[in-house]
Amino acid sequence: MKSVECSGVKCRHWTLEQWRRVLWSDQSRFSVWKSDGRVWVWWLPGERYLSDCIVPSVKFGGGGIMVWACFSGVGIFVVGIGFFSLCFLMTSLGGQFSAKRLTDSPFTVRTEVLGGVESRGVLRKISDMLEVIMKRMDSLSKLEHDLNFPACCETAGLVERIQAIAQNVSNMAVRVEQIFQNSMAASRVVREGTSGQCDVPRDPHFPDCPGKVDWMRSRWTSDPCYAFYGVDGSDCSFLIYLSEVEWFCPPLAWRNHSSPPVLQKNPPKRQAAFRTDLSALLDQVGTGKESLSFMKRRIRRLASQWATAAHRLDIKLRRSWREQKKILVHVGFLTEESGDVFSPKVLKGGPLGEMVQWADILTALYVLGHNLKISISVKELQGFLGVPPGRGSCPLTGPLPFDLIYTDYHGLQQMKQHMGLSLKKHKCHIRVIDTFGTEPAYNHEEYATLHGYRTNWGYWNLNSRQYMTMFPHTPDNSFMGFVSEELNETEKRNIQENKVKNMAVVYGKEASMWKGKEKFLQILHRYMEVHGTVYYETQRPPEVPAFVKNHGLLPQQELQQLLRKAKLFIGFGFPYEGPAPLEAIANGCIYLQPKFHPPHSSLNHEFFRGKPTSREVSSQHPYAEQYIGQPHVMTVDYNNSEEFETAVREIMRTKVEPYLPYEYTCEGMLERVHAYIQHQDFCSIEAPFPPANASRVWPGGLFTLLPNSTLLGWAANSTVPPCWPPLSALRLTVSKEGQSCVEACQTSGLVCEPAFFRFINNKEALIKLEIQCEVVELEVNHIFPAFSVARHECGLQKESLLFSCAGFSAKYRRICPCRDFRKGQVALCRDCL
Repeated sequence: MKSVECSGVKCRHWTLEQWRRVLWSDQSRFSVWKSDGRVWVWWLPGERYLSDCIVPSVKFGGGGIMVWACFSGVGIFVVGIGFFSLCFLMTSLGGQFSAKRLTDSPFTVRTEVLGGVESRGVLRKISDMLEVIMKRMDSLSKLEHDLNFPACCETAGLVERIQAIAQNVSNMAVRVEQIFQNSMAASRVVREGTSGQCDVPRDPHFPDCPGKVDWMRSRWTSDPCYAFYGVDGSDCSFLIYLSEVEWFCPPLAWRNHSSPPVLQKNPPKRQAAFRTDLSALLDQVGTGKESLSFMKRRIRRLASQWATAAHRLDIKLRRSWREQKKILVHVGFLTEESGDVFSPKVLKGGPLGEMVQWADILTALYVLGHNLKISISVKELQGFLGVPPGRGSCPLTGPLPFDLIYTDYHGLQQMKQHMGLSLKKHKCHIRVIDTFGTEPAYNHEEYATLHGYRTNWGYWNLNSRQYMTMFPHTPDNSFMGFVSEELNETEKRNIQENKVKNMAVVYGKEASMWKGKEKFLQILHRYMEVHGTVYYETQRPPEVPAFVKNHGLLPQQELQQLLRKAKLFIGFGFPYEGPAPLEAIANGCIYLQPKFHPPHSSLNHEFFRGKPTSREVSSQHPYAEQYIGQPHVMTVDYNNSEEFETAVREIMRTKVEPYLPYEYTCEGMLERVHAYIQHQDFCSIEAPFPPANASRVWPGGLFTLLPNSTLLGWAANSTVPPCWPPLSALRLTVSKEGQSCVEACQTSGLVCEPAFFRFINNKEALIKLEIQCEVVELEVNHIFPAFSVARHECGLQKESLLFSCAGFSAKYRRICPCRDFRKGQVALCRDCL
């Protein structure tokens, strides 16, 4: 074929018939997985591993298809798509493919493909495509005999070239047909089972199995890990994988091997003994970060109080036998991979609340006597968990080497990237330290996506009680907490004697927190000497008024001495829910804080936007307002100068003693964490409730009216199903329209208990509450169980992960499971220990 320049007058007068015989060609590469260009993204510190800031990838780029094509008046001719698409499809099907380039001679192909329904269909399409290419080649070869072929497109050598290509593609087609026949034969042999044994099981204990099999049928080629485990496109291979690797389906009875399976012996249980010497823990925490140094200083300072608390709790538990757990603590937010924005700010007025809590969690777990491992990097995490086999997202093999894993959202994302598919099986062992809480509607991935609750956090499909908060503001979650230093009687007496009644300390270490606060600071200055602890390097921050005595950033012991003198500790509205107000109250201060109207939430405030909660925050520190209250805490409207000034005068007249809630003492935290470790179990499969024989097991009904109350309780003569908290603590009530179960239970002096939802999500509860239902629906809705008074419609919950204390609707009244709680320990019921 000769190339002839066609420009100017040379081709201007060609006829349509001459142009019809011109060959036009081009080529292009199509990426199968994603664009092979660079992708840029803006992310803030700490957001590096958020789902919105990363793109998935596959080994070797995911493959692509190079297409060369030409067209003329006789039709379209494609060269290259057959070879390149075959190469990619063979690879994605789990086979191997290698070939010389199309221009090489001879053209050789080597390929191996696992048989299966989907792979056979792909091969059929490739074979059909090759036949079309052969026909196009035949049409083009006839151009050689056309006497009117234009001079610009002389056909010298064209036939030879086309014949060479045709021969190459013909050889390729023959090989594809051989592969096709081999795969057909291979698919007739079902490994270790007949086709009848590979029917998809319908087991209530494995409700996701049918859906997962359907997913595998259409997507099993999406990850090379499936082929690594022998998935070949057949239902049998899907069931083997889903029952033995990902655990979505029940074990297959016919999967018996010639040699008996080797049963792994569980190691003997060891007793957990309380520890009082913390030197080994300090060595484990490590060095190299200022955040770790801060945590170690805190552990040393509180060591004697932890030892005393351990002795008291041991006596309270009657020195009972406790099982020692193997626990991994992975502090994700301090890893370099997460950005670690906290460590550089420790000595510059940055937030310390998270490090306070993590230091106390480490100490509590260690003092309780558990076998503790600590990870502060992804490399350490990988070393503790092991390396997944194969390529792609293959799950870890073997049992998880830990009974429990404590981490945060950053660590959870890192674990997902490392553990791959095995996270599904092992996530029941995980506890997520979550400062502000995660509500069920945000936690359920599919529901959150469909109903507008999807955020950068949440969506992990955990049991909501696996999230552990700093304060008990979200009953759907477990309350982990932290500790404040407890004073002895001598220290309390000295504080009373040395208090300066006209001295105030401002809660705000960063200069930016003081902006716009001059008005009420001037009022405060009329009555009190104002002190600050604002960080600065060389120059006094201009945001701090001249009349404020600024001490700079103080070490903890010096700050404590300042608080022991001060009468007032005043907040500016930020930071939210930190540990400092509790420390101030414990040192004899009165805490004055602003009231928020309207309450701050994800709907109206930037700080809460994107957090997985719809909680409304009515003040800077809701726990202090609700659980401590006056005289230790005063909450006023700072925009009302008269109200603010009245509060300051009242504080100067009020005498208070140091106060610390029991749940924030070392003993209170040890008691709470001990109860969680010994009783919370999210790995065991819960039996359906009520069972089919409920009428025989509970002939008198499940619930009874409690004496001198409008609440229902669990019937005393009923058999009690296994549950923690125990069902003796259950108090059943109904909310108002537009009211959540959190508020409904608080109205009765109780706490909503999400663990009890499964026992009240039935018609028996509706009948006993005398609710009139014309229709009872089973629905996936985080408001249910609930009922509509206007429509006489009742709804029961279909998805257990959506049982929610926090959910509310103006159209429904909620069915609410409440419980009692121990004095000073809202996380535990009276019978929980």
